[in-house]
Amino acid sequence: MNEVYFNVDAGYLEGVLRGYRDGLITSHQYLNLTQCETMDDLKLQLATTDYGQFLQNEPSPLSTSTLSARCTDALVQEFQYLQQNSAEPISKFLDYITYGYMIDNVILLITGTLHERDTHDLLEKCHPLGFFDTMPALCVATTVQDLYNTVLVDSPLAGYFRECLSAEDLNELNIEIIRNTLHKAYLEDFYSYCQSLGEPTGSVMAEILNFEADRRTVNITINSFGTELSKDDRAKLYPRLGNMYPEAQTKLARVDDMDQVKAVLDQYGEYKTMLVGVSLNASSGGAGGNDLSLEDRFFAKEVQLNKDSFEQQFHYGVFYSWLKLKEQEIRNVVWIAECISQQQKDKIGSYTTLY
Repeated sequence: MNEVYFNVDAGYLEGVLRGYRDGLITSHQYLNLTQCETMDDLKLQLATTDYGQFLQNEPSPLSTSTLSARCTDALVQEFQYLQQNSAEPISKFLDYITYGYMIDNVILLITGTLHERDTHDLLEKCHPLGFFDTMPALCVATTVQDLYNTVLVDSPLAGYFRECLSAEDLNELNIEIIRNTLHKAYLEDFYSYCQSLGEPTGSVMAEILNFEADRRTVNITINSFGTELSKDDRAKLYPRLGNMYPEAQTKLARVDDMDQVKAVLDQYGEYKTMLVGVSLNASSGGAGGNDLSLEDRFFAKEVQLNKDSFEQQFHYGVFYSWLKLKEQEIRNVVWIAECISQQQKDKIGSYTTLY
């Protein structure tokens, strides 16, 4: 990619984005947040961050759900500003980032339809970055068949549905299989698109998306234990990319327990290092007390990869990386808030520091 042309298309937006990055909460600010005794104290500390203006009109006492919603509002506003001021090819790259959220939103609506819930109420629970123009039309559907036909015609996800699924697949038993099938198709498509953008975007995003594929492979394997999912069907859900593709994926498709998963991961240097000191039975988000979970290490690795992408210039990967860092920041803030509201200060330090 020619650096001169990159600045013509995306130089302004990259400058804005790096300004957003500088607004991320620092380790010193996190330390101040962990010293708070009440949610009002936390709100006061957050007043000096990018979230301050979104929280200033919220009444006391501030709930963690409200805090999470307002932080997400800040993220969405900044991302939409980037979208509104973008042109090809950066606009298409930003659209690709939103497809993952669209998949989760459509799955939520499918689940609601299967349970005969009012899909209009479910719209409020959908992630704002996963909205698309014709999404309210999905609420008109009263049957799964109608919903499937609407998605095929009126959503950016039509290609993924058409290639991977039929209306007969949409039932409650298959809902997680459907989610993983769509994410697999999306991840492979996004990877191919990033490679078409040339260097250095291709190499930066390849490292990030390969890691994401490996994480999905491990999570699918672990979550399939104790379910009716066959080993052959498990293998079909693995993304056809990543450092584990194809050798480790073939091995993981045959494992039966966590010890066998660890034995496979131990054969790969970067993942063997990640497993040191990890309790494979610990729950995520620090909820396992002093035990680190595998998901905690995955989050830490993801943060490092996304920080590294800012060390290069003239590539689109920074837009993806900033969004993921911002999401991790929101998880950190909500975790601290939950510990304060539940008086669990002994676990309050179990967050992933960004800078």
